[in-house]
Formats: sequence, structure tokens, C-alpha cells
Amino acid sequence: MAEEKHWEEGINHNPGIEETSGFRLLLILVLNLIIPVAQVVGGLHAHSIALVSDAVHNFSDFGAILIVYFAYLVGKKGVSASHTFGYKRAEILGATINVALLVAAAVFILYEAFERFGHPEPVIGKIVIYLAALGILGNGLSAWLLHRGSKHSLNVRGAFLHMVGDMLTSVLVLLNGIILIFKPWYWLDPVLSLFIVIFILKNCWYILKDATGILMNATPKNLDLEEIKNVLQKIPGVCGVHYLHAWNVSSSSIAFSCHVEVAADQLVSKTEPFAEKIRHELFHRFGIDHPILQFETVKCGNGSMLCELSCGNPRISRNGREK
Repeated sequence: MAEEKHWEEGINHNPGIEETSGFRLLLILVLNLIIPVAQVVGGLHAHSIALVSDAVHNFSDFGAILIVYFAYLVGKKGVSASHTFGYKRAEILGATINVALLVAAAVFILYEAFERFGHPEPVIGKIVIYLAALGILGNGLSAWLLHRGSKHSLNVRGAFLHMVGDMLTSVLVLLNGIILIFKPWYWLDPVLSLFIVIFILKNCWYILKDATGILMNATPKNLDLEEIKNVLQKIPGVCGVHYLHAWNVSSSSIAFSCHVEVAADQLVSKTEPFAEKIRHELFHRFGIDHPILQFETVKCGNGSMLCELSCGNPRISRNGREK
């Protein structure tokens, strides 16, 4: 059917990155560099550690979008003989570096906040309001520009949610500025900065957890290998499926491999219809865009779902048969 998307499109394209064009990403990068610089300068002038904390968090937006933009550029480079999967995992390395910088910034904010508890300083509420409003507008515009691409790419979706979260943080800072105009509750400023630090560290944990899972080739958390096995075994002509592996090539690309048992005495050309049907199911039902299939007429090993070769089982020989 005309509206049906072929599985190969998932290999050759990253729709989330493509829909979020290079120009849009550059515009978002500029916005998320100007805003935190203005907030840092204004926060230091207004003696607001909460505003400086918000600025540090907004700097993380710049890092997150820089990673997305880097993925956009690297995605155009494609694969090579030395990097057969391409350079998509560069975004994961960038995300890990971004987490390290955020943790360092959070430690600095905590130090400054506790200093303010012991030595509170007057905060200029109007400056806090103006610059927090600037953060709301900038993050809101950035989230709007990322929204369409966030429907297809986990990387872009993460950046989109990052923007929405920072916009809400800026709303809290703005409310803090309004309160400080009418009430000299200067303790409220460092208290708010502590909540922002908790928010930053929470995001860092989730980013680091996801990045570690990808680097360790963990099964993507939205996939159920048992379900995939059951779906593939129902395809007519498929006698069995075993030795399943699934892993993220990047945050927006999933690779998958398995052994597919078919009836004996078949030409290789006869397995192509099975392969096409399997690829279709993997892509449209599970979002797997890089399937690797090995067809065989005799079940190797003990036919379990997980490959024993990776466990170093001494009973399995190099050709996959039991000794």
C-alpha cells in the first residue's frame, strides 16, 4: 500500500532528526546559549543563586541540543569500513559528558546555596522576574521547534522534554522573583536552588542509566524478546526462532539478530519471503530497523531463546552444535 512505510526506511533515515532540520537546531542552539549567559550575568548582579541555578540548567539544554545537532551532522556521514554501524553512538558519549558537567555544576550550586543560608543576601526581584520570563519564552520556543521531531526520535524527544522541564523551572524562578518584591524572604532563593539541583540530578540519573544501557548493549527497555519470538514463530513457514539478541545502535536505532529455523531441502531463494515478512513485523510492530537473520534447517544448540555461545558454555562447539 502507498501509505505503508518499508522497513528499509528505518535503516537509511532518522525521521526525528530530519524533521528537526539543521536550521531549527542551530536556532535552538543560539537561543539556549544567549538565555543562560544573560541569566548568569543577571543572577550575579541580582544576588540570586536560584537564577544562576536556572541558568546552569539552561546550559544543559545547550549541551543536549548540541548532542542532537551533532547526531544530525554525524548521521549524514554514514557508515565506513572502520565504523560499520556508523557514528550514531557519538551522541551517547556526548550525553555522558553532558551528565558529568551537570553534576559538577550541581555541586557548585549546592555549595553556593549553603553559603547563602549562612549569609543571606538581598535579592533584586525585578531582575529575577525579567530574566526568568526570558527563560520561559526561550525554552517554550525551543520546545515548540522540537515538538514535531520528538514524535519519531528518542534523542529529540529527550531534548524536547528537557526544554519543557526547564520552562517549568523558569516559571518557579519567576514566582520566586515576584514573592521577593513583596516579602524579604531571601532564604527562599537558596531553597529554590536546592529543588533545581534535585531536578538536575534526577535527569542526570536517567540520562546516565539510558546511556549505560546502550553502551552495554542491553536489550531496549521497550522490547520483550519473548513476545518477539512468539510473533515470529507464527509466521507461516517458520519452524522456530532462537538465539535472540536486541540492542540499541543509538538512542533512535535498534538492531536485532536471531536464528530462524525453516523446513529442510529449500533453496536459499525460498527463504527470502520469510525474511521480508520477518523484517516487516520487526520494523512495524517493534521499531527494529536493523535486523540480522540467520536461516537454518536444523536447530543449533538447545534452541533456547538466549544464545549460549555468549555464556561460554563448554558444551557448545564453535559451529553452535552440542559436543
